[in-house]
Amino acid sequence: MIMPARRGIVTGGTWCVDNNRVISFWPEEDGIAEILSQELAGGGSGCNLAVDIRHLDPTMPVETIAIVGDDEGGRFLRGIAEEAGIDHRQMHVDGSLPTQFTDAYASATTHRRTHIFSKAVAAALTPDHFDLKATTGRILHLGLPGFHKQLDSVWTDGDNGWVTVLKKARSLGLKTNIELASLEARVLSDTVMPCLGHLDYVVVNDTEIGALAGLPTVSHGVTDAGLCEAAARKVLEGGAMELVVVHWPKLAIAVTRDGTVARKTSCAIPADLVVGANGAGDAFAAGMIYGLHEGWPLEKSLALAHATAACSLRSVTTSGAVVGWQETLKLADGWGWRT
Repeated sequence: MIMPARRGIVTGGTWCVDNNRVISFWPEEDGIAEILSQELAGGGSGCNLAVDIRHLDPTMPVETIAIVGDDEGGRFLRGIAEEAGIDHRQMHVDGSLPTQFTDAYASATTHRRTHIFSKAVAAALTPDHFDLKATTGRILHLGLPGFHKQLDSVWTDGDNGWVTVLKKARSLGLKTNIELASLEARVLSDTVMPCLGHLDYVVVNDTEIGALAGLPTVSHGVTDAGLCEAAARKVLEGGAMELVVVHWPKLAIAVTRDGTVARKTSCAIPADLVVGANGAGDAFAAGMIYGLHEGWPLEKSLALAHATAACSLRSVTTSGAVVGWQETLKLADGWGWRT
């Protein structure tokens, strides 16, 4: 029997309800700030990347594997998946705990984000929830280590749950990628380092690559591009990946297994269009993974990644301002690219 060629993206992991608030500024402890606006939306790596991909290309098949509560939050997230045309047959419902949620604050002064979250039912997601034999997608995007207690823990044969899922995916012919959150280095090291031998791609930010490589890539708020490239090489050498991409607001660096290095500056979106950075990292990953799925040259994939992240900055929500990939690149070219 000839199996059909795989096509599409499968996201696995975090779906949460985001209460997105734009505040006047982020206050010191015991301080006070004004809420300027607020909006309820979906969040988490599984949600954000799935919705972003569908916005970039409504013809791209997208599936998701996740867990939500049997509550208003869970119904809200399932509604988002349905509206976006995401196959959510493996969005499991667990009535024992509420749906994961996040209070996401964006400072109107700096546009930086601050998240306060509750794991809730996300802690109950296990490798057994992943029926990867039922998927037809080509790339599995997993996230977020540190947010899912069962997946973070030892599952079978001494492997943690993330490794168990990744092994299963690669045995079935899926390409694999993992999304991180900027947690403390120890948490990232304990949960993610064992995954490196089972990943095809790693797309992370400047802080996360430093945590994985044990290098001070960011010091006093300043990113060292040279150390980011060195960290990418070190992580690449320690894993099975064919590609490691490091990104931050000014630049992205991609390093491949054969030694190719590509750099791409970000696009110069006008400051008056920027509302908040919530979801910008997921948007970057969505653009990058879309390009990889379509077999684009590395430079074009990096351009779409930066452009998608820039577009996402125009909304307080994670995916509300992401548009089709052709329009995304056109907007970026109109804004121009940083030197």
